[in-house]
Amino acid sequence: MWRARAAAACVFCRNRANGTYGARAKSPLQKLHLVSRSIHHSCNPVSKFQRLPLRISVQQFSILNHFPLRNSKLLLVKYGSQPQRTFWLARVASRLLKLRYIVLGSAVGGGYTAKKTYDQWKDMLPDLGEYKWIVPDFVWEIDEYIDFEKISKALPDSEDFAKLLPDFDKIGESFRSLSGFFTPGYNLISEVIGASDLLLLLGSSGDTAFRATDQGRENEKQYKKIPDKEKVDQLQEELLRTQLKYQRMLERLEKENKELRKIVLQKDDKGIHQRKLKKSLIDMYSEVLDTLSDYDASYNTHDHLPRVVVVGDQSAGKTSVLEMIAQARIFPRGSGEMMTRSPVKVTLSEGPHHVAMFKDSSREFDLTKEEDLAALRNEIEIRMRKSVSDGCTVSSETISLSVKGPGLQRMVLVDLPGVISTVTSGMAPDTKETIFSISKAYMQNPNAIILCIQDGSVDAERSIVTDLVSQMDPQGKRTIFVLTKVDLAEKNVASPSRIQQIIEGKLFPMKALGYFAVVTGKGNSCESIESIREYEEEFFQNSKLLKNCMLKAHQVTTRNLSLAVSDCFWKMVRESVEQQADAFKATRFNLETEWKNNYPRLRELDRNELFEKAKNEILDEVISLSQVTPKHWEEILQKSLWERVSTHVIENIYLPAAQTTNSGTFNTTVDIKLKQWTDKQLPSKAVEVAWETLQEEFARFMTEEKGKEHDDIFDKLKQAVKDESIKRHKWNEKAEDSLRVIQHNALEDRSISDKQQWDAAIQFMEETLQSRLKDTESVIEDMVGPDWKKRWLYWVGRTKEQTIRNETKNELEKMIRCNEEHPAYLANDEVTTVRKNLEARGVAVDPCLIKDTWHQVYRQHFLKKALGHCNLCRRGFYYYQRHFVDSELECNDVVLFWRIQRMLAITANTLRQQVTNTEVRRLEKNVKEVLEDFAEDCAKKMKLLTGKRVQLAEDLKKVREIQEKLEVFIEALHEEEK
Repeated sequence: MWRARAAAACVFCRNRANGTYGARAKSPLQKLHLVSRSIHHSCNPVSKFQRLPLRISVQQFSILNHFPLRNSKLLLVKYGSQPQRTFWLARVASRLLKLRYIVLGSAVGGGYTAKKTYDQWKDMLPDLGEYKWIVPDFVWEIDEYIDFEKISKALPDSEDFAKLLPDFDKIGESFRSLSGFFTPGYNLISEVIGASDLLLLLGSSGDTAFRATDQGRENEKQYKKIPDKEKVDQLQEELLRTQLKYQRMLERLEKENKELRKIVLQKDDKGIHQRKLKKSLIDMYSEVLDTLSDYDASYNTHDHLPRVVVVGDQSAGKTSVLEMIAQARIFPRGSGEMMTRSPVKVTLSEGPHHVAMFKDSSREFDLTKEEDLAALRNEIEIRMRKSVSDGCTVSSETISLSVKGPGLQRMVLVDLPGVISTVTSGMAPDTKETIFSISKAYMQNPNAIILCIQDGSVDAERSIVTDLVSQMDPQGKRTIFVLTKVDLAEKNVASPSRIQQIIEGKLFPMKALGYFAVVTGKGNSCESIESIREYEEEFFQNSKLLKNCMLKAHQVTTRNLSLAVSDCFWKMVRESVEQQADAFKATRFNLETEWKNNYPRLRELDRNELFEKAKNEILDEVISLSQVTPKHWEEILQKSLWERVSTHVIENIYLPAAQTTNSGTFNTTVDIKLKQWTDKQLPSKAVEVAWETLQEEFARFMTEEKGKEHDDIFDKLKQAVKDESIKRHKWNEKAEDSLRVIQHNALEDRSISDKQQWDAAIQFMEETLQSRLKDTESVIEDMVGPDWKKRWLYWVGRTKEQTIRNETKNELEKMIRCNEEHPAYLANDEVTTVRKNLEARGVAVDPCLIKDTWHQVYRQHFLKKALGHCNLCRRGFYYYQRHFVDSELECNDVVLFWRIQRMLAITANTLRQQVTNTEVRRLEKNVKEVLEDFAEDCAKKMKLLTGKRVQLAEDLKKVREIQEKLEVFIEALHEEEK
């Protein structure tokens, strides 16, 4: 019927348009909107052929779309003045029925469509009950920190919000399909938002719950009937199960990620991608710290770069926590014994293989093999004992160790010796103070992260380290507190709330950034890291501390601790590293200015460069030994040898032989004593003299100043090299045997071939006797005191003993003048005669004093007599050639001195050949070895090459190196952040 009336109206309109009823003019219907025309005239060509494409405005809905939509307005049809029509009844009926059918049809169709769409969406939603654990922990407490009522009041009202909606006048063509959709669509969105509330779990207070299923209301009614205490218990158990489930899934994902990263790193390590791997960021930072540890800061340059300092009481579990973070049992272990004797710097970084390596060694320890782990622990223990000096228990020398492995958190940790309260037997008396000073030195760094380890199985009042940490970091801005052995604490502590007070920071007088509770095993040193981790997870899963909310999930396990420490470490690095770089830049400028002012004409040579320069000078001086002339060698060897053996020759050979009565007895005595001397003493004495002479010449070349080129900085080093080389040098043992034969043959020869040798022997004899006579007269002068000239000129006098000795000497000289051929020994009756003569003059004297004085007086008399005989023998060469036949002149003593002189010359020649051909080369080799050893010993070089200039150059080198490495590290850090 409606269609028939519309068709009739269309006929009327066409007739009207064709001008059937009078004047030709536009109909008011032609001025209608396109949508209105298409509604009124379904058979209009415009609705069939000129229909515009359907444009539907799609609006995104959210939880904030709870406001009523603005009523859409259609353009009203303005008819204007129209002529009277014949079909006015049909027109009125069609207009009255039009709106009702449109609204009713749209409502029914839209409602049905919305219901069907809602059912489809509801079926597509998955069961989200199993994914409640995805919600983070902070959602449980979000209602405590956010006031949703204030937020809703702050939002704009519905009228203001409706202004933001699109203008539906411009999309009138889609009105028919959307007019009935808005009202049920609002309900649809509300239902969808309610269904999405499945993702929200229970709140931390346990008073509210979000349910999005059809059974939610019934369950909520049942839930309200449960008592509040049971509600809290159920919610806590559900919370714990959810957290543990989330923890296991995270660990599984981390394990898979660890394996994948290991594969990628192995590919890079094998060069599959054909690219050179850059040094890791943590390795670069560790190199900076190693350089700083070797830097001798004498110019107020302090090391304030961050690192994690692990401190705690002895046996508190410091080493165990460190091993859990490193994922390997790398440290020596002992029950109650001090094992950490020096600081150990451990650099943790990620790598394809789980290995460890010392800074000064190229050996890699595979931490997956038990034999390598045992070797590593043994090596650490050996290094600790070597670093401890004699009489000490602990040392401040740092041992640097690098540990790499898949999944390790990047950081630098320093394990310090455990703090003790009592010094036990076997420890040095200053052990306690030394440990405190080492700990304070590391903790006073304002950028160091302090990892305070406290044993949870002992009484809190017995803690020592907490007081020390509170002194170093009173505000707790860089301290992380770790409570170990929580499993034992839960069993032994009567009040579990005491553990809660510790973790909440209310028991100890210290503050911290975070508090953690860990379990590091059952006390068995043979446990593996995996077994300890499993035991730790199992303990906390069943622990009442978590069930009763005394501990939170993020405060337990060493894995969470490792993540937190790593985050704090890198945060501190990013905040302070640039400031430290600027400090070293300023220090470098100050040192360079100081060098320019003090040493403007000298190059900046550090300790290593100075050592190389000194090394070249020393080697040149050693080579100079081979340039010494043979004549010089023989002269100094002969002179030194005679000075060594002259006393023995005069006292034990010449004087006893001279007491004989005839020449035959003299020669026999001389031959026997020379033979004995050659067999026992002479060769060894000669070798000693040669070695001492070589040392003197070597020292002369080493200490000799060379004008302006001489640098006194090298004096200590040269002296040390000389002493060490001489100490290592050993003379050829076969030299004595060959030298003994040569000396024996030289002393057997008695034939003086010419007058020149005879005169040389007489001169040698005179010089020797005059030297001895001079020494004897000096001894007598000391015995009797000054003579009358010195007493008058220098106003000195004699002592009582000197007066007695002078009287005794005068009495003995009278006896010798009476008998010039008196033997060397004084008889007893002669001693008595002298003593009585002295007593007659009022001088009391002891017989021993008389004999001592006689020895020197007779020696003086004999030497003067021998010198006189020597002068007579100057013309005795003719009688010597005739073997003193028919001659009263016998010069056998001259022959003796010729034999000695010839032996000295031959020995000196032999020793010179051995020195120049063998010993100098061996000494040069020893010097090179000593220099190589010193080059490797940094401590030795620091001790030997000292002075302000050396220290200044060394500091300049270190500061430049540190600044350059810090700049490279900062650049790499910025690249990683990008």
